[in-house]
Parts: sequence; C-alpha cells; structure tokens
Amino acid sequence: MDASTSPETKPLYRATQVVWYLLWILEVGLVFRFLLKLFGANPAAGFTSFVYAITYPFVAPFLAVFRITVVAGSVFEWTTLLAMLVYWIIAWAIVRLILIGKPVSTPEAARKLEEQDDGRS
Repeated sequence: MDASTSPETKPLYRATQVVWYLLWILEVGLVFRFLLKLFGANPAAGFTSFVYAITYPFVAPFLAVFRITVVAGSVFEWTTLLAMLVYWIIAWAIVRLILIGKPVSTPEAARKLEEQDDGRS
C-alpha cells in the first residue's frame, strides 16, 4: 500500500495543516506587534493594547535576549523577530515529527536508509 491510498495519510496531512495554521495565526499576531511597536502606535489604544496583551506570552521568553532599539518613539523589537523565527522552527520540527508516521513502501524505506547510510540525507 502506498502513501496515497493509506488510511493514515489523511490524518497526518490534517495534523500538518493544523500546525501550519496555528503558526500562521501566531506569526500574524507577532507581525502586528512588531509593526505597531516599530511605528510607535499608542499603547493605550484598544487595538494596540489587545495585540500587545495577546502576543506578550509568546514574546516573554525572549524579552531579555536583545536590547530594544528605540529611535524617535519607534521601537525595533528584535525579540519579536527572534520569537517568530523560533516558533517557525518549532512548527517545522513538529511537522517533520508528524511525517515520521507517514506510511512508506519497503523499496522507498530501503532507498532512504541507503541514502542515510551514504550521508546524503
């Protein structure tokens, strides 16, 4: 049975879609945060405070990594960019882990093992 006809393929595909969708939502929020800080948005404004409150838990682990660059009221928040990169890497790793469960044929598995043994993959 190949991967295209295996009953395990569709749930694996859906799981990867969920991971990428959740990452997309998070990344959009972080982009809004970055741009609002960069353009010096009023933190007391409803939308701005909402975006900051929602995204804070996701940038909090990174806040002490870099200094914040402030120029004429604009904030270049390096930590938000770092958070975006780290969450993208985590999502990519989760998707790779999910794909380990993908059904493979014996010839395909043998070829992949040979490639790994040769150091090509």
